[in-house]
Amino acid sequence: MTLSEELTWRGFVNQTTFSDLKALDGDPLTFYWGVDPSADSMQIGNLAAAMMVKCFVKHGHKAVLLLGGATGLIGDPDGKSDERELKSLEEINHNKSVIAAQYRQIFGEHNFTLVDNYDWFKDLKYLDFLRDIGKHVPMRQMLSRDFVQSRLSQEGSGISYAEFSYVLIQAYDFLHLYKNYGVTLQVSGSDQWGNSIAGVELIRRLLGKEAHVYCAPLIINKATGKKFGKTEAGAIWLDSKKTSPEDFYQFWINIDDNSAVEYLRVYTELPTESVDKITEEFKRDPANRLAQKTLAFEVTKLVHGQAAAENAQLHAAKIQSGQTQSVNIKTTVPVDIVDVLLSSGLVSSKSEARQLLSAGGIYLNGRQTAQTQLTAADFVDGHLSLRRGKSLRNTVSVGLA
Repeated sequence: MTLSEELTWRGFVNQTTFSDLKALDGDPLTFYWGVDPSADSMQIGNLAAAMMVKCFVKHGHKAVLLLGGATGLIGDPDGKSDERELKSLEEINHNKSVIAAQYRQIFGEHNFTLVDNYDWFKDLKYLDFLRDIGKHVPMRQMLSRDFVQSRLSQEGSGISYAEFSYVLIQAYDFLHLYKNYGVTLQVSGSDQWGNSIAGVELIRRLLGKEAHVYCAPLIINKATGKKFGKTEAGAIWLDSKKTSPEDFYQFWINIDDNSAVEYLRVYTELPTESVDKITEEFKRDPANRLAQKTLAFEVTKLVHGQAAAENAQLHAAKIQSGQTQSVNIKTTVPVDIVDVLLSSGLVSSKSEARQLLSAGGIYLNGRQTAQTQLTAADFVDGHLSLRRGKSLRNTVSVGLA
């Protein structure tokens, strides 16, 4: 299977400056992909893009992985309705170290070059930047961006010069990497299309050279209709301190049937034959949840390692089989979660239950929850798990009697 064929099969095709995807099947090229350290971990939205990057690497292309030490100090305003709260340099440095470790975990045996755009921005003089770079970026190009128009509208919250200039900073990244590392392609999620195109235009204007962009579609949580992202409530992080391997596994095991089949292509490296076989078996016996079980184990193994995946698998099996503390409820309609927490023994009073819910101290199926009722949609094969705090010892399995 060629790279263009694999990208299509895995669902990684969205927008590109290439007139024909088969251009990716030719000689090896050098490309870059980056993550801003605006949080102290990547999340599963980033992971989807990383899996696309792995496709490029496996097919012989050379990866430059960027840590956005400079861009992270500003923050990408695209898709944000309000100004971001600035991070300190200390926070950014800590976040970079975590994300760099996650790069190494995800890409494992594959070779890549690690760069940090703070290294080339920290000594760049402001007037030189305006004269050498800003002079070649039309204001019309920047003002036409949808998020700029929204923020500058009468109903918008406005935008600072710093956030407005973010696209210029990222465009310079592409130029710098083109000149110093031979990078001719930027790959990203579709929300970065505008920023990436700005780099292509800058390279063309300043150097008279051709560069390209390849974007994958954003992964949408079909349950919420929102993208998987670190700013969404209940984000699933790759850092085990923020989302434990058990909770990480539990998230994937609870994915709906249609999404599970799709995510086997996106979030695992299983070949076509394996995915097709799993899909066929899953369709014959959906109750066995083979797609979810395979997905949960493979993604947990990729992010946290074999041992953690096996432990998480064992923990999930214990919950499913009722080997953990359990309580049964008789209902086919919504039931008050406070009552269930009290009857399960996780809390000693209803007021304590409400306080924990409002403070984010209750987890439903491995995810933080503030919902007040349990419905049929929360149950998987007639069971769900409730947990108080981060300790797995405070978990109960709730079944339908």
